[in-house]
Amino acid sequence: MKRIAVMTSGGDAPGMNAAIRAVTRTAVQHGIEVLGIRQGFAGLMKSNFVHLSARDVGGIIEIGGTILESARSHEFRTPEGKQKAVAALADVGAEGVIVIGGNGSQTGALSLSELGVAVNGVASTIDNDLPGSEITIGVDTAMNTALDAIDRLRTTASSLGRVFVVEVMGRDCGYLALAVGIAGGAEVVVCPESPVPIEKVIERINQSRGRGKRYALIVVAEGVKGYANCLHQALISDQACAEFDSRLTVLGHVQRGGRPSAFDRLLATRLAASATERLIAGETGMLVGLIGGAPAASRLRDVLTRSKPLPAELIQLADTMRI
Repeated sequence: MKRIAVMTSGGDAPGMNAAIRAVTRTAVQHGIEVLGIRQGFAGLMKSNFVHLSARDVGGIIEIGGTILESARSHEFRTPEGKQKAVAALADVGAEGVIVIGGNGSQTGALSLSELGVAVNGVASTIDNDLPGSEITIGVDTAMNTALDAIDRLRTTASSLGRVFVVEVMGRDCGYLALAVGIAGGAEVVVCPESPVPIEKVIERINQSRGRGKRYALIVVAEGVKGYANCLHQALISDQACAEFDSRLTVLGHVQRGGRPSAFDRLLATRLAASATERLIAGETGMLVGLIGGAPAASRLRDVLTRSKPLPAELIQLADTMRI
């Protein structure tokens, strides 16, 4: 193997640059040339390549986002788009690809693998919804960003006797909301995997008020579509909650940005280096994630046909801690 390519795809995650750096330096250590693919699968179909040396990736480990940029591509999902991507790799002599990203990105990686491309994936998404990795690149940073915001909201909530409904990211997975809710001391956590009727939430808030608590924090996962706003409006309308003065805060994409934590830098470096070593050794069609505290490989097809449930222990813990 003389030349490989690396891309970041889908939603950006803090730590992606650390992964790009690890892929590049691992390959260079083996005497292999590295091409960066700019703008994910969309860029691949346009042959948007850039050469990456060990020096080119110096000083990027602490930077959020991705120097290769990212994009979503509907064209790549078509047979014509996939063939265009395979042809682009062949034209530049890329003998393998590392795909850094989440569920959609790894679905694309599997498509390339099924067309004969040597490809491995690196588990990277703040949603932590990808089977094959206990925690994915970006989760720790996003979690700490959200937690910092919740800690700040608690200060103003306690000062003014307010209820704050806080919506956090996570697409269809409630891991971020659940982890942040527990760590932030939320009175209620609402996830797609563990829904709570609005009337039940209001009941809990009133019970909390009856025990003498002057404020409350409710963490809602964005995957419960429209729930945060509906709950906010219901709290405003409920006479028993009127004294609380409800506020709605949507954290949104602020959770994707910023400097990656030490944990995410180390995780990204370990997973990406392992994925590259395996690619060079001929072990392909795999997703590399963290299992049992160490990098481990799972077949892409197996990963993408499974779902990743929330730990039942955390769901129970969130309910216990709200008392």
